Amino acid sequence: MIQEICFSTVKEDLHDLTPEIRKVILDSGLREGVCVVYCPHTTAAIVVTSRMDPAGFEDLKEEVSRLVPTRIDFKHQVDTPTDASGHIKSAVMGISATFLIGEGDLLIGSSQGIYFMEFDGPRKRKVWVRITGE
Repeated sequence: MIQEICFSTVKEDLHDLTPEIRKVILDSGLREGVCVVYCPHTTAAIVVTSRMDPAGFEDLKEEVSRLVPTRIDFKHQVDTPTDASGHIKSAVMGISATFLIGEGDLLIGSSQGIYFMEFDGPRKRKVWVRITGE
């Protein structure tokens, strides 16, 4: 079963997918299995990070931007400079993640959250969630 989660982002946004993914799992009735979260966009990523301290989100966004800054000298100039750097950030960070499902719930650490990381917003975005199991 594949479910689509749709939402809007702002520039360099972190959208918490955890509650929506948990709802997909709950609604499926699946007790044990695997959940794949996939981002079909080239200027965004799926990340797992601590949800305990909002300042950590700022650190994550700042460090990713420090590692791959927006510049005007990228060879890719089809769109904006943030589009070009967003492609690289997406490739480095990754567009999917796989999680275990146990006892009808998402098995993640107590401080972990699953986030959609926007590199070129604002945009209307989506992720696909596929769950399999029994």
